[in-house]
Amino acid sequence: MEKITVLGAGRVGNAIARDLAERYEVTAVDAHEAPLNRLRSSMAVRQADLSDARALRAVVEGADLVIGALPGFMGFEVLKTLLEAGKQVVDISFFPEDPLRLDELAKCRDCTAVVDCGVAPGMDNLILGHHHRSMKVERFRCLVGGLPRVREWPWEYRAVFSPIDVIEEYVRPARYREGGRLVTREALSDPELMDFPGLGTLEAFNTDGLRTLLHTMPDVPDMIEKTLRYPGCIEYLRVLRAGGFFSYEEIEVDGKRVRPIDVTAKLLFPKWQLRPGESDFTIMRVIVEGRENSRPVRYTYDLLDEYDPETDTLSMARTTGYTCTAVAELVLSGAFQRPGVCPPEFVGEAGLLDKVLGYLRERGVEYRVQREEVSSRQ
Repeated sequence: MEKITVLGAGRVGNAIARDLAERYEVTAVDAHEAPLNRLRSSMAVRQADLSDARALRAVVEGADLVIGALPGFMGFEVLKTLLEAGKQVVDISFFPEDPLRLDELAKCRDCTAVVDCGVAPGMDNLILGHHHRSMKVERFRCLVGGLPRVREWPWEYRAVFSPIDVIEEYVRPARYREGGRLVTREALSDPELMDFPGLGTLEAFNTDGLRTLLHTMPDVPDMIEKTLRYPGCIEYLRVLRAGGFFSYEEIEVDGKRVRPIDVTAKLLFPKWQLRPGESDFTIMRVIVEGRENSRPVRYTYDLLDEYDPETDTLSMARTTGYTCTAVAELVLSGAFQRPGVCPPEFVGEAGLLDKVLGYLRERGVEYRVQREEVSSRQ
């Protein structure tokens, strides 16, 4: 039986470890004991400081594949250490550094490292990669959000993944392509209201979600990704950002040096935590337009996934985690073999989207797909 080590036992790492433990020998590793206690009865667990390269190498020794489910600020260095150790990796840590900087290292070690392998980035990349191999894609648009089912003043939000990575979405400049030209705007820019059946009106704004697609899909002239929140969310986030609450630059307070982001995290993160039994949902719409067999077509992928009360698994953990485990199985089985750092669009270009969709469907994560022939760009 293949051995898998899952690094990070938070909500998403927990869902990943439980899913894989049904078929593989899984060891979950985290720096904190509490999340490991939730897994202790169903698999091996280890407590370790994963920021320590020596400790990291020790916990992955003997693993056939390693899953990275750590906060983004740790992701790049952890991935580098794993590749130096010659490990196959599937990673969801969404770190700010360019993962393709590690491509040569992965190739030298004959390793496959699939990065950004969640819901978005992740499934949207897979979808675009799939269509890029069979049609001339002219326009790609992704709208995505993870939200609490119940809106509660003042935040109307809960952190369904690493809160520090949530704040990164609000400060990292957003890059997209328009008319074949790279455009960079501040995060939270260009808000627009959009209606979704069964949910009502949500607010979309620019975030830096395209990532590797800007490099791997240079021939797609129009690409954009926007994050979805309840209306009104953008305004208070802009106020916090403009007030310096998200700044990493130290300031002096009563003779002590502090980073405003650390104070903000200390105040906000407890308020952003989902309470036991509180439900969330994931909403995503991916639109791919272009020419297929010389005819203009539009593909629309819609996802509305809910918290699973039977297993107490958040929707964001399901949609992110099960995408990761689907690709992990493809790597372990040899269905996806490509040495180097591989963003998810490479998995889609390998013709494996239907396998991933089927894997998700078996776990109740259902993407509705619609194909339309269009007479003109609408």
